Amino acid sequence: MSTDYQKAREALGLRLRELRLTAPDGQLTGTALARILGWPNSRISKLELGRQTATTEDLRQWADACGQPGAYEELRARLAGFESHIRSWRRQLATGHRPVQEAHNEAQASSTVLRAWESSWVVGVLQTPDYARAVLTRSAELHQSPRDVEAAVRARMKRQELLYTGGRKYHILLWEPVLRSLVCSPSVLAAQLDRLSGVIGMDSVELGVVPLATSLKVPPGTGFWIYNDQQVVTEVWHAEMWLDDADSVALYLRTWKTLRESAVYGSEAQNLISAARRSLHPR
Repeated sequence: MSTDYQKAREALGLRLRELRLTAPDGQLTGTALARILGWPNSRISKLELGRQTATTEDLRQWADACGQPGAYEELRARLAGFESHIRSWRRQLATGHRPVQEAHNEAQASSTVLRAWESSWVVGVLQTPDYARAVLTRSAELHQSPRDVEAAVRARMKRQELLYTGGRKYHILLWEPVLRSLVCSPSVLAAQLDRLSGVIGMDSVELGVVPLATSLKVPPGTGFWIYNDQQVVTEVWHAEMWLDDADSVALYLRTWKTLRESAVYGSEAQNLISAARRSLHPR
């Protein structure tokens, strides 16, 4: 968790405490507020100390319980301010995966130069429906989120229209293990590899593969996107981060360019994809 994010969460906690202590009918103790809300005392403490992130509903209930419902919009704005950078999966997936896919569709549609590095799976804009279905199903199982997999797959497939509408260029780097990772069935992966082979040569996509045996100047790390060299989107197990400060963007751009130095393109990339494809059905 970033220092700036934690500081913002602690600042929100201080504001929540202030509302509790300045309730119009007299200050409330933490125990009294917990009783009104039907929450455990520990939750009050964690929110005020910035050890837990409130939901918008938490903030609404807090403001009402403290007799200051008018403070809700201010609290919500504070939360939106730091969650625009770090978006927890718990909150993002509360209504399923489709809204997350649509947010990425919008971000990519508004970009003209898109750079990606992926070390775990094929990037969404190049996925087949069956591959996307497998990945999204496993994600829903992991996060125990609402099952809207088919709607999410349709939203992710809609993103692929951007490959054919012109006006943007995708510079995508995949680590070779992505070509062999069975995050789906072998038959689905085979079709996915065929899809990648067909992408090579498209004027809207520059697809590079970083061979497993090549020398790397930096560790592969986690995947990320860079939009217009101005915004970075990356994810960890608990959250997705949208970064737009100049220092962070510059760091990710240097990382991408360094990884690119180890990539192969064209026929060499095609050979790696073909080798992975053959390994699924050895003779």
